[in-house]
Amino acid sequence: MPDQEKKSYLYHHHTWPELKERVAEQPVVVLPIGSVEDHGYHMPLDVDNFLIGSISEEAAKRADGDILLMPLIPYGFETHHMDFPGTIDIKQEHLLNFVLDVTLSVAHHGFQRILIADGHGSNMPILELAARRTILESDALCATFIWPSLNIPEINEHRESDKQGMAHAGELETSVYLHLAPERVQMDKAVKDINMPASDFIWMDLLSGSPVRCMDEWTRFSKSGVYGDATIATAEKGEKFFEAAVNHFVKLVREFKNRPRGERTDYHKEPWDKHYRSLKETGKPE
Repeated sequence: MPDQEKKSYLYHHHTWPELKERVAEQPVVVLPIGSVEDHGYHMPLDVDNFLIGSISEEAAKRADGDILLMPLIPYGFETHHMDFPGTIDIKQEHLLNFVLDVTLSVAHHGFQRILIADGHGSNMPILELAARRTILESDALCATFIWPSLNIPEINEHRESDKQGMAHAGELETSVYLHLAPERVQMDKAVKDINMPASDFIWMDLLSGSPVRCMDEWTRFSKSGVYGDATIATAEKGEKFFEAAVNHFVKLVREFKNRPRGERTDYHKEPWDKHYRSLKETGKPE
Protein backbone atom coordinates (compact mmCIF):
# COMPACT_ATOMS: atom_id res chain seq x y z
CA MET A 1 0.00 0.00 0.00
CA PRO A 2 1.52 3.37 -0.99
CA ASP A 3 2.30 5.93 1.71
CA GLN A 4 -0.90 7.96 2.10
CA GLU A 5 0.50 10.60 4.45
CA LYS A 6 0.32 14.21 3.31
CA LYS A 7 3.83 15.65 3.16
CA SER A 8 4.05 19.42 3.49
CA TYR A 9 7.35 19.58 1.57
CA LEU A 10 5.77 18.11 -1.59
CA TYR A 11 4.44 20.66 -4.09
CA HIS A 12 1.74 18.31 -5.38
CA HIS A 13 0.38 17.38 -1.93
CA HIS A 14 -1.08 20.86 -1.52
CA THR A 15 -4.44 22.15 -2.68
CA TRP A 16 -4.30 25.22 -4.87
CA PRO A 17 -5.38 27.58 -2.02
CA GLU A 18 -2.67 26.07 0.19
CA LEU A 19 -0.08 26.48 -2.53
CA LYS A 20 -1.10 30.09 -2.97
CA GLU A 21 -0.40 30.63 0.72
CA ARG A 22 3.05 29.03 0.42
CA VAL A 23 4.06 31.78 -2.05
CA ALA A 24 4.23 34.24 0.86
CA GLU A 25 6.87 32.01 2.54
CA GLN A 26 8.95 31.87 -0.66
CA PRO A 27 10.38 28.37 -0.29
CA VAL A 28 12.83 27.24 -2.95
CA VAL A 29 10.91 25.17 -5.48
CA VAL A 30 13.03 22.15 -6.44
CA LEU A 31 12.43 20.34 -9.74
CA PRO A 32 14.28 16.99 -9.90
CA ILE A 33 14.99 15.38 -13.25
CA GLY A 34 16.68 12.12 -14.13
CA SER A 35 16.57 9.57 -16.94
CA VAL A 36 15.73 6.00 -17.92
CA GLU A 37 18.90 4.51 -19.41
CA ASP A 38 21.44 1.72 -19.25
CA HIS A 39 23.62 1.50 -16.14
CA GLY A 40 25.75 -1.51 -16.85
CA TYR A 41 24.99 -5.18 -16.36
CA HIS A 42 24.58 -4.71 -12.61
CA MET A 43 22.06 -1.88 -12.05
CA PRO A 44 18.52 -1.15 -13.26
CA LEU A 45 17.50 1.62 -15.66
CA ASP A 46 16.20 3.84 -12.85
CA VAL A 47 19.58 4.82 -11.37
CA ASP A 48 19.44 8.52 -12.22
CA ASN A 49 15.80 8.86 -11.17
CA PHE A 50 16.27 6.88 -7.97
CA LEU A 51 19.39 8.72 -6.83
CA ILE A 52 18.29 12.30 -7.54
CA GLY A 53 14.80 11.53 -6.27
CA SER A 54 16.12 10.07 -3.01
CA ILE A 55 18.62 12.89 -2.45
CA SER A 56 16.03 15.57 -3.21
CA GLU A 57 13.38 14.09 -0.93
CA GLU A 58 15.77 13.61 1.97
CA ALA A 59 16.95 17.20 1.59
CA ALA A 60 13.34 18.40 1.53
CA LYS A 61 12.62 16.48 4.74
CA ARG A 62 15.56 18.12 6.49
CA ALA A 63 15.05 21.66 5.17
CA ASP A 64 12.28 22.67 7.61
CA GLY A 65 10.00 24.16 4.97
CA ASP A 66 12.68 25.84 2.85
CA ILE A 67 12.13 23.31 0.01
CA LEU A 68 8.93 22.73 -1.93
CA LEU A 69 9.65 19.59 -3.94
CA MET A 70 7.98 19.05 -7.31
CA PRO A 71 7.28 15.68 -8.96
CA LEU A 72 10.36 14.28 -10.68
CA ILE A 73 10.70 14.45 -14.47
CA PRO A 74 11.66 10.83 -15.23
CA TYR A 75 13.02 11.10 -18.79
CA GLY A 76 16.05 12.89 -20.20
CA PHE A 77 18.24 13.41 -23.27
CA GLU A 78 19.48 9.94 -24.29
CA THR A 79 20.02 9.82 -28.07
CA HIS A 80 23.61 8.64 -27.57
CA HIS A 81 22.46 5.73 -25.36
CA MET A 82 19.79 4.31 -27.67
CA ASP A 83 21.89 1.25 -28.62
CA PHE A 84 20.96 -0.17 -25.19
CA PRO A 85 17.47 -1.75 -24.99
CA GLY A 86 15.05 0.00 -22.65
CA THR A 87 16.52 3.50 -22.86
CA ILE A 88 13.98 6.33 -23.26
CA ASP A 89 15.14 9.37 -25.24
CA ILE A 90 13.70 12.88 -25.16
CA LYS A 91 15.14 15.07 -27.90
CA GLN A 92 16.98 18.22 -26.83
CA GLU A 93 14.40 20.73 -28.06
CA HIS A 94 11.51 18.82 -26.50
CA LEU A 95 13.27 18.54 -23.15
CA LEU A 96 14.24 22.21 -23.12
CA ASN A 97 10.71 23.34 -23.87
CA PHE A 98 9.13 20.91 -21.41
CA VAL A 99 11.37 21.95 -18.51
CA LEU A 100 10.95 25.61 -19.39
CA ASP A 101 7.17 25.24 -19.41
CA VAL A 102 7.37 23.82 -15.89
CA THR A 103 9.69 26.50 -14.48
CA LEU A 104 7.77 29.35 -16.11
CA SER A 105 4.52 27.95 -14.67
CA VAL A 106 6.09 27.95 -11.20
CA ALA A 107 7.32 31.52 -11.72
CA HIS A 108 3.88 32.59 -12.97
CA HIS A 109 2.41 31.57 -9.62
CA GLY A 110 4.79 33.86 -7.78
CA PHE A 111 7.64 31.61 -6.61
CA GLN A 112 10.90 33.55 -6.92
CA ARG A 113 13.52 30.83 -6.41
CA ILE A 114 13.68 27.65 -8.51
CA LEU A 115 16.38 24.95 -8.50
CA ILE A 116 16.55 22.22 -11.14
CA ALA A 117 18.21 19.19 -9.49
CA ASP A 118 19.73 16.88 -12.09
CA GLY A 119 20.68 13.22 -11.87
CA HIS A 120 21.85 12.67 -15.47
CA GLY A 121 24.97 14.30 -16.93
CA SER A 122 23.78 14.78 -20.50
CA ASN A 123 20.78 16.79 -19.31
CA MET A 124 23.03 19.55 -18.00
CA PRO A 125 23.62 21.70 -21.11
CA ILE A 126 19.87 21.70 -21.75
CA LEU A 127 19.00 22.47 -18.14
CA GLU A 128 21.51 25.32 -18.00
CA LEU A 129 19.76 26.92 -20.95
CA ALA A 130 16.33 26.29 -19.38
CA ALA A 131 17.48 27.99 -16.17
CA ARG A 132 18.86 30.98 -18.07
CA ARG A 133 15.69 31.36 -20.09
CA THR A 134 13.58 31.13 -16.92
CA ILE A 135 15.45 34.13 -15.54
CA LEU A 136 15.15 36.09 -18.78
CA GLU A 137 11.47 35.27 -19.33
CA SER A 138 10.15 35.68 -15.78
CA ASP A 139 10.84 37.42 -12.48
CA ALA A 140 12.25 34.28 -10.86
CA LEU A 141 15.85 33.34 -10.19
CA CYS A 142 16.56 29.84 -11.48
CA ALA A 143 19.67 27.65 -11.30
CA THR A 144 20.60 24.05 -11.98
CA PHE A 145 23.16 21.53 -10.73
CA ILE A 146 24.02 17.85 -10.98
CA TRP A 147 24.17 16.31 -7.52
CA PRO A 148 27.82 15.09 -7.41
CA SER A 149 28.95 18.69 -7.91
CA LEU A 150 27.63 19.53 -4.43
CA ASN A 151 29.93 17.22 -2.48
CA ILE A 152 33.18 17.02 -4.43
CA PRO A 153 35.48 17.23 -1.33
CA GLU A 154 33.74 14.34 0.42
CA ILE A 155 33.68 12.19 -2.72
CA ASN A 156 37.37 12.82 -3.37
CA GLU A 157 38.15 11.96 0.25
CA HIS A 158 36.63 8.48 -0.04
CA ARG A 159 36.97 7.54 -3.72
CA GLU A 160 39.35 4.73 -4.63
CA SER A 161 39.12 4.92 -8.42
CA ASP A 162 41.41 7.13 -10.47
CA LYS A 163 40.19 9.83 -12.83
CA GLN A 164 37.34 8.46 -15.01
CA GLY A 165 36.29 5.90 -12.39
CA MET A 166 33.18 7.91 -11.55
CA ALA A 167 31.74 8.83 -14.93
CA HIS A 168 28.67 6.59 -15.36
CA ALA A 169 27.45 3.56 -13.39
CA GLY A 170 30.87 3.39 -11.76
CA GLU A 171 32.13 3.70 -8.21
CA LEU A 172 29.99 6.70 -7.24
CA GLU A 173 26.53 5.81 -8.51
CA THR A 174 26.89 2.13 -7.65
CA SER A 175 27.98 2.94 -4.09
CA VAL A 176 25.02 5.24 -3.44
CA TYR A 177 22.60 2.71 -4.92
CA LEU A 178 24.13 0.01 -2.69
CA HIS A 179 23.51 2.26 0.31
CA LEU A 180 19.88 2.95 -0.61
CA ALA A 181 18.71 -0.34 -2.17
CA PRO A 182 21.38 -3.07 -2.15
CA GLU A 183 18.88 -5.76 -3.10
CA ARG A 184 18.52 -4.23 -6.56
CA VAL A 185 22.26 -4.20 -7.35
CA GLN A 186 23.86 -7.30 -8.90
CA MET A 187 27.44 -6.76 -7.81
CA ASP A 188 28.53 -10.08 -9.26
CA LYS A 189 27.93 -8.50 -12.69
CA ALA A 190 29.76 -5.23 -11.97
CA VAL A 191 32.67 -4.40 -14.28
CA LYS A 192 35.41 -1.85 -14.77
CA ASP A 193 35.03 -0.32 -18.22
CA ILE A 194 37.21 2.72 -19.02
CA ASN A 195 37.94 2.43 -22.71
CA MET A 196 37.56 5.87 -24.22
CA PRO A 197 40.59 6.77 -26.38
CA ALA A 198 43.42 8.21 -24.30
CA SER A 199 43.57 12.00 -24.42
CA ASP A 200 45.07 14.98 -22.61
CA PHE A 201 41.94 16.98 -23.38
CA ILE A 202 38.88 14.66 -23.55
CA TRP A 203 37.77 12.28 -20.79
CA MET A 204 34.77 11.69 -18.52
CA ASP A 205 34.41 11.91 -14.76
CA LEU A 206 31.58 13.43 -12.73
CA LEU A 207 34.07 15.22 -10.47
CA SER A 208 36.86 16.24 -12.82
CA GLY A 209 35.44 16.76 -16.26
CA SER A 210 37.72 17.33 -19.22
CA PRO A 211 38.43 20.80 -20.67
CA VAL A 212 37.08 19.71 -24.06
CA ARG A 213 33.64 18.13 -24.28
CA CYS A 214 32.93 15.43 -26.85
CA MET A 215 30.14 12.88 -26.47
CA ASP A 216 30.08 10.11 -29.07
CA GLU A 217 27.48 7.36 -29.31
CA TRP A 218 27.97 5.40 -26.12
CA THR A 219 28.63 1.92 -27.54
CA ARG A 220 31.59 3.22 -29.54
CA PHE A 221 33.60 3.35 -26.29
CA SER A 222 31.58 1.31 -23.74
CA LYS A 223 30.11 -2.09 -24.57
CA SER A 224 28.82 -2.62 -21.03
CA GLY A 225 26.97 0.64 -20.42
CA VAL A 226 29.47 1.43 -17.66
CA TYR A 227 32.10 4.13 -17.91
CA GLY A 228 34.12 3.86 -14.71
CA ASP A 229 34.88 1.24 -12.10
CA ALA A 230 31.80 -0.34 -10.53
CA THR A 231 33.73 -3.22 -8.98
CA ILE A 232 35.04 -1.19 -6.02
CA ALA A 233 31.70 0.31 -5.01
CA THR A 234 30.52 -0.23 -1.42
CA ALA A 235 27.46 0.71 0.60
CA GLU A 236 29.73 2.29 3.23
CA LYS A 237 31.13 4.76 0.72
CA GLY A 238 27.62 5.27 -0.66
CA GLU A 239 26.32 6.37 2.73
CA LYS A 240 29.08 8.98 3.02
CA PHE A 241 28.43 10.26 -0.52
CA PHE A 242 24.66 10.39 0.07
CA GLU A 243 24.85 12.20 3.40
CA ALA A 244 27.27 14.78 2.05
CA ALA A 245 25.06 15.44 -0.98
CA VAL A 246 21.96 15.92 1.18
CA ASN A 247 23.70 18.21 3.67
CA HIS A 248 25.17 20.41 0.94
CA PHE A 249 21.81 20.47 -0.85
CA VAL A 250 20.12 21.93 2.23
CA LYS A 251 22.92 24.46 2.62
CA LEU A 252 22.59 25.47 -1.04
CA VAL A 253 18.84 25.92 -0.72
CA ARG A 254 19.14 28.19 2.29
CA GLU A 255 21.75 30.33 0.59
CA PHE A 256 19.82 30.44 -2.69
CA LYS A 257 16.57 31.36 -0.92
CA ASN A 258 18.18 34.51 0.46
CA ARG A 259 20.44 35.32 -2.49
CA PRO A 260 20.29 39.09 -3.12
CA ARG A 261 19.38 40.37 -6.56
CA GLY A 262 20.44 43.79 -7.72
CA GLU A 263 18.19 46.16 -9.60
CA ARG A 264 18.37 46.15 -13.38
CA THR A 265 19.60 49.30 -15.08
CA ASP A 266 18.60 50.10 -18.64
CA TYR A 267 21.34 52.36 -19.95
CA HIS A 268 19.16 53.36 -22.86
CA LYS A 269 17.20 55.34 -20.25
CA GLU A 270 19.63 55.90 -17.35
CA PRO A 271 22.94 57.80 -17.31
CA TRP A 272 26.03 55.63 -16.95
CA ASP A 273 28.34 58.11 -15.28
CA LYS A 274 26.83 58.13 -11.75
CA HIS A 275 27.67 54.46 -11.26
CA TYR A 276 31.05 54.98 -12.86
CA ARG A 277 31.95 57.77 -10.40
CA SER A 278 30.73 55.73 -7.44
CA LEU A 279 32.72 52.67 -8.51
CA LYS A 280 35.85 54.74 -8.96
CA GLU A 281 35.43 56.38 -5.53
CA THR A 282 34.04 53.56 -3.35
CA GLY A 283 34.32 50.33 -5.33
CA LYS A 284 30.55 49.97 -5.24
CA PRO A 285 27.81 51.21 -7.59
CA GLU A 286 25.56 54.01 -6.39
